[in-house]
Amino acid sequence: MIKKIDKLILKAFWGPFILTLLVVIFIFLLRLVLFYFSDLFGKDLGTTVYVELFFYFSLITIPLALPLAMLLSSLMTFGKLGENFELTALKSAGISIIRILRPIFAVAVCLSIFMFWFTNVALPWANLKGWSLLYDIKTTKTTLNIKEGIFYTDLPGYAIKVAKKYPDNKTLKSLIIYDHTHNDGNRHVTLADSAQMYTILGKKYLIFELFNGKDYLEDADRGSNLDATDMALHSFKKSKIVMSLDAFDLHKTEENQFAHHEIMRNNWQLADDSDSLNSVINTMKRGFTKSTGPNFMYHQRSLTQSLMFLENTKWVKKRLAKGLKKGNKNPYDIALQQTQNMLTFGQTNLVSLDDKEIILKKTNLEWHHKFTNALTILVMFLIGAPLGAIIKKGGFGIPVVVAVSFFILMYILTQQGDKMAKEGKLILQIGAWASNTILGLIGLYFLRISLNDSRLFESDFYHVTWQRLKNWMQKTKVSKALQN
Repeated sequence: MIKKIDKLILKAFWGPFILTLLVVIFIFLLRLVLFYFSDLFGKDLGTTVYVELFFYFSLITIPLALPLAMLLSSLMTFGKLGENFELTALKSAGISIIRILRPIFAVAVCLSIFMFWFTNVALPWANLKGWSLLYDIKTTKTTLNIKEGIFYTDLPGYAIKVAKKYPDNKTLKSLIIYDHTHNDGNRHVTLADSAQMYTILGKKYLIFELFNGKDYLEDADRGSNLDATDMALHSFKKSKIVMSLDAFDLHKTEENQFAHHEIMRNNWQLADDSDSLNSVINTMKRGFTKSTGPNFMYHQRSLTQSLMFLENTKWVKKRLAKGLKKGNKNPYDIALQQTQNMLTFGQTNLVSLDDKEIILKKTNLEWHHKFTNALTILVMFLIGAPLGAIIKKGGFGIPVVVAVSFFILMYILTQQGDKMAKEGKLILQIGAWASNTILGLIGLYFLRISLNDSRLFESDFYHVTWQRLKNWMQKTKVSKALQN
């Protein structure tokens, strides 16, 4: 009997879960494509590069997709069971709601353990691979596209202009080519009446086959005082210029350049980074106190006491007077200058210190989020399963609206908690765990309601509650009138 119940619930759960997971991943990939559309396409990089990119970003979206899939599938599963009165039948048979929730709770625990492993091992690797590949794609030049009447300069070392480009994209009319490969200005110019443009060796090289043209080359050794027309001239009926298309290939950036970002580190690396940053910050704070002493003359006493001491000392007065006659600076000006030096030194160190403290907070937040991301799956289950039992609505209508609402709430709470923790308005641990704490309490509230078979989302519940409130208000009004 019990095993059949578990099979029934799990069978109802896995379908919506897998479907929701795939849909959410697709939506996030679509967002990526729309956001980076101009950077991703028009570069002739091949299908393999884009498949690799989408694979990495599919993995990157899993920490967001899994909690939403758990929330929506739990809602739909128990909503459908309630809608078909299967949940009522199970309760009538003496099976508690806690027992009914147990199979999906076991799944949620397993997914939470998987999520912790994933965010700690797989996700940093996917972030490193995905974001570095996206950077390489963004920095790759777009496909060769020479337009009429405009100088084309995307080919390194050349500036090309054509008067007319025929529909076959190969035949050109009235061609001008400036050769800048030697970094010596516009000394080498080629003019041609017409040309054929094509690539060879798997688009590694671009060939310009020129017809009826002239090649101008200024002799740099002749001096700058010669006439501008004094150039070497070569006429030709047919000529070829070979240009490398290496600039249009995808060039892999060294991944170590990105490896120190907090989202590309595991928990052990983040802990080491945090210890190192703490050590650097403490060293800076201690060093600042030691370094400011030479810049402040009167650091052992207050400025007022120091000046009074100087004024009441006769031999100091004589020396100051003698020094001033010689044109030396006023001691007050010296003290002011040294104080300003100390202030400038302190402000410079403060900027550097603030930058390192921000990095430290980001590092510690990322360390905490390895755990919060895993716990979020359990929190989403705690909200979705009892809420589905209360709503008693299956399908993609109400469950989708409710799930998306709670997902948005989770996202807002997470972002606000992180923001306030970075700004120092909240203790870092509170900011990191605020979302899970608040949503967990909401989930426990829904679980309590489901255990008591409350009708939280039924219209008659609110009607009865309102009538009771009106009756209480009338009784209170009558009681006050009688007292008066």
